[in-house]
Amino acid sequence: MKFLIISLLFLLPTTAMAQSSAVKQIMKMAKEDNRTMQHLDILCNRFGGRLAGSPACETAEKWAKKCFEEWGYEVSLEKIGDMNVGFTRGGWWGRMTGEENMVLHFATPSFTSGTKGPQSGHVVLDPLSQIEFDRNKHTYKGAWVLVENLSLKGVAINYNEESMKQRAEIIKSNNKIAEGQGRYLDRSKFNKEVPALFYKELVEAGILGFIRPATVPLNARYDRVVVRENYTFEQLPTVPDILLNEEQFARVYKLAEERRDVRLEFDIRNYFRPGPIPYHNVVASIKGSKYPNEYVILGAHLDAYDIASGSVDCGNGVAAVMEAARMLAVSGAKPERTILFILFGAEEFGLRGSKAWVEQNKDKLDGISMMFNRDSGPLPYVGFKAPKSLVKEYDKIAEPIRQLYPEYGFEVSELKPFARPDAPRTADHFTFRWCGVPAGRMVMKDVMGYGFDYREIWHTERDNYNKVIVEYEEQSAPVLAIIALGTANLSKKLPREEVYLPKK
Repeated sequence: MKFLIISLLFLLPTTAMAQSSAVKQIMKMAKEDNRTMQHLDILCNRFGGRLAGSPACETAEKWAKKCFEEWGYEVSLEKIGDMNVGFTRGGWWGRMTGEENMVLHFATPSFTSGTKGPQSGHVVLDPLSQIEFDRNKHTYKGAWVLVENLSLKGVAINYNEESMKQRAEIIKSNNKIAEGQGRYLDRSKFNKEVPALFYKELVEAGILGFIRPATVPLNARYDRVVVRENYTFEQLPTVPDILLNEEQFARVYKLAEERRDVRLEFDIRNYFRPGPIPYHNVVASIKGSKYPNEYVILGAHLDAYDIASGSVDCGNGVAAVMEAARMLAVSGAKPERTILFILFGAEEFGLRGSKAWVEQNKDKLDGISMMFNRDSGPLPYVGFKAPKSLVKEYDKIAEPIRQLYPEYGFEVSELKPFARPDAPRTADHFTFRWCGVPAGRMVMKDVMGYGFDYREIWHTERDNYNKVIVEYEEQSAPVLAIIALGTANLSKKLPREEVYLPKK
C-alpha cells in the first residue's frame, strides 16, 4: 500500500508541487542571477531618456520586444497612435559674458526649438504693455528675452490661439495701467499671469529666445501645444524656451534692469523629424493553463522625459517587470490564469498607452483579476493590501518573500474598499481602476533609511541611474514574480465588491 501511494505521487504531480518548484527557482535567481539592474542599465544608459516620438523610445520598444521573445513569450507591439513630429534631444550649454562671467544651469522642455548653433546676444526684459513694447522695439532683434514668470512644472510657454486671446485681454488691462504712469513704468503693477504677452510680436521682431526662472532641480516637460494639439512640422516653434536656474536668472535680471553689460550665449541641440511616427505598447503574455481568459497584469510605462535618463520614472518599473517576466519564464511556472506584461507607451503624455489598451481590449476587462503597476519610485515592497476573503491565501503566497527578504518583512493586511476614480489620471493603474479593474495596493517603504525622496527626482534633471537604490530595485522583481504567479493561481478572481465601494 505504501509503495502504491508513493508511485501515485510520482505519476500524478500536482499543480501546487509544480508551482512550489517554480517559486523556489525564482527565489534562487533572486539571490544568484538577478538581472534587474542590467535591464535598467541598458534602458537608461544605452538608450537614454525615452520620450514618445523619439528614436530612443522606438529603440526601447524593439529591445523590450526582443527580450520577451528570447524568454519564450508571445509578444506584440500594439499601436497607440501616430505623432505628426518626432523629437530628439542633443546636448546643451550656455554662459553669461560681459561685466560678469558665469556658466549657466538651464534646460528646455522637449518639443521646443533649439538654437541655430551657438547664439550670443544681449538681454532685454519681457514687455508687459504696448507702450513698453513700442519704446523698446528697436532692441529686440538678436536679444534674449527675460520672462519673470517662474516655471514650476517645466512646461513650455503656451502660444496657441486660446492663450493669445488671453494675452490680448491682459495687454488691454496693462495698457490702461501704463497710461497712468507717465514716462517711468512700474513693472510691479502690471498683470504677469501669462508669460510672454507679446510672444508672436517678439518672435517676428527677431529675438533669439525666451528665458524663464525655474526651481532646482530643474523640471523640463514638453511643449503641450505641439504634442496635445498634434502640430505639424510646419507649425513648430522657432525660438528656444529656456528654463534657467532661478538664482542665476535673478542675477541676470538685475544686471539687465541696471542696464549693465550682459550677454548670454546658448548652444541647444533640439531636433525634430517629420511624422507620422507611431508609438506602441509592448505586450507579452504567458497563457493560463486553466483559465486562459482570466488575466493578471504586470505593468510599467516605457516612455520617460529626456532631460535625464528616466531611470526612476519609470525605468525602475520597466526593469522590474521585465526581470519578473524572465524569472517566471526560466522557473518553468505554469500559471492557471494568463499573465500579461505590458510596457505602456506615452504615459507622460496623459496615460495614452493604458487608455488605448483598455479601449482596444474591452472584452478582457471583466476577466482581469488584478493589475499590478510599478510607477512610484525604486522602493522595496513591504506589504500588500488584499480583499478580506483572500487575506489568508495571500499570506501563504507571501511566505517565500518573507524568507527571501526577512530584513524588509512583507505584511498582508485587509484592503478597505475604496471609491473608483471618476477619471483616469496620475498613473496607468488609475486607468484600470476607472474601468473597475482591481489594481494592486502594494506597500512600499524606504526600510533601510536611505532617504530616498521621489519628489526630488520626479520629472527632473536628477532622474538618473545613480538615484536608483540597487538592493531595493533587485528586491522588486522577484516579489512581483511571486505575487503575480500566486494571484494567477488563486482559488478565485479578486472579488471586485471587496475592492471598490458601490457607485453612488
